[in-house]
Amino acid sequence: MTTVSNPLPPMPADVAQSADIEIDRGAAPPAGAASGPSASSIVMPIVGAVAFVHLLNDLIQATLPAIYPMLKEQFGLSFTQVGLISLVYQCTASLLQPWIGLYTDKHPKPYLLPIGMCFTLLGLALLAVVNSFPLLLGAAALIGIGSSTFHPEASRVARMASGGRFGLAQSCFQVGGNTGSAFGPLLAAAIIIPRGQGAIGWFTLFAMLAITVLFRVSGWTVRHQAARGHKGAVKANGLSHRQIGLALAVLALLVFSKFIYMASLSTYYTFYLIDKFHLSVQAAQLYLFLFLAAVAVGTFAGGPVGDRIGRKYVIWASILGVAPLTMLLPHASLFWTAVLTVLIGLVMSSAFSAIVVYAQELVPGRVGLIAGLMFGLMFGVSGIAAAGLGQVADHYGIRQVYALCAYLPLLGIITALLPNLEKR
Repeated sequence: MTTVSNPLPPMPADVAQSADIEIDRGAAPPAGAASGPSASSIVMPIVGAVAFVHLLNDLIQATLPAIYPMLKEQFGLSFTQVGLISLVYQCTASLLQPWIGLYTDKHPKPYLLPIGMCFTLLGLALLAVVNSFPLLLGAAALIGIGSSTFHPEASRVARMASGGRFGLAQSCFQVGGNTGSAFGPLLAAAIIIPRGQGAIGWFTLFAMLAITVLFRVSGWTVRHQAARGHKGAVKANGLSHRQIGLALAVLALLVFSKFIYMASLSTYYTFYLIDKFHLSVQAAQLYLFLFLAAVAVGTFAGGPVGDRIGRKYVIWASILGVAPLTMLLPHASLFWTAVLTVLIGLVMSSAFSAIVVYAQELVPGRVGLIAGLMFGLMFGVSGIAAAGLGQVADHYGIRQVYALCAYLPLLGIITALLPNLEKR
């Protein structure tokens, strides 16, 4: 791979003008764009930069729930109070996203990315020194606000830098977040838990690094927009408002089915293995790592495959296609449980990048709004599903969780209702 001396270069005017005229506002490329000039102009340093900051952002976000046991013991919190901390964080991290995306679609704010990360920095600094429950809630809210600002805006920048290869750019961006989510609890266990609350301050270094990178990304965004010299007209996809509304409702149901099932594995998989196969905690964690690694690989693969064969087909295969695997899982031996969960993680995770890009092409000119809705829905559904499935496990046993969730991928059949945007 060629080494780039300046990791965040300005986009040359001729490249910006040769790229799709509506890259930054979400229009779908014309047929065959993946092999045309715009497809070859992907700005990988920028895509890599937002993916790297996504890693840092989600690493920080994953730290908060990882230290709940420490906070509960130190502050003498009840489970209800721990739940309130999670509720405040989830609300600010998910519900604000579509509104921020909608506002910046209409009023572009390139430097909102580093400003938003400053909220995360303040939240971490406050979390390291607070001595009361209300201040804990305030710190959680600040961290959530930082996340809600980052996701729609960073997704927009990844699309701007994609050169028409929207699926590839979105997959790179999403893999960064998956990696950060995996490392967050590990670093929390290694750094914060042994040293106590004050050690949270070390994580402010990640936020400061993210702010530095995002300032440069925002500078590239300003130069890119100036080089283009015009907004470009939003390209219509020929769909009526009713068709677009129906398609968005279908996508919401698909996200619902996907993330409830993924939450069942990411949250309760180790408990399932311990209960059914009598594994140790350490051995169960190894199986969970295999699943998370498969999720990362599948996330990266889904976008480029969608660019090539069409996003609707990736969505269809990645959700409905795993239904036979999920229905076999509750009846499998330990070996086949491991094989099935790796395959499920690999296939099902490929859907999200395709769903985000498909939705952005469905509603051209609303990149931030759609990214905010999809990432916000992801956060919200995952959090609510984890709590709901916990109730099922408490009342009916952990094995029943997977017996019930096995049928969720069958909702993938409604993908047939989605229009084929590539043909349009």
